Amino acid sequence: MAKDDARLVQMFNRLPTAERETLLAFAEFLVARSDVPLDVTPKPIERPAQESVVAAIKRLSASYHMLDRSKILHETSGLMTEHLMQGRAAAEVIDELEELFRRHYRQQFGDAE
Repeated sequence: MAKDDARLVQMFNRLPTAERETLLAFAEFLVARSDVPLDVTPKPIERPAQESVVAAIKRLSASYHMLDRSKILHETSGLMTEHLMQGRAAAEVIDELEELFRRHYRQQFGDAE
């Protein structure tokens, strides 16, 4: 557990019930205001037998809807370039894309997958 997480849990546990409810309501308000999705559970979409790299990126973006795509754009475009410009096999690039999305999910949300 991260230092901030542990600190927040510790403070939360010290509050009376009414204040806990207030803190949770305020946290929900902040999350709603920031456009961060409350549901951070991946929605896996099965990988088809034949899939293009572009289709895989769309599938993974839908599966990992909670990720900020701007944070993975550089790596994603790098893999796409390797496929298009260097002739790297689509299946190999898609395998790496799947790992890229999983890694970013774990970094942001832990191993809740």
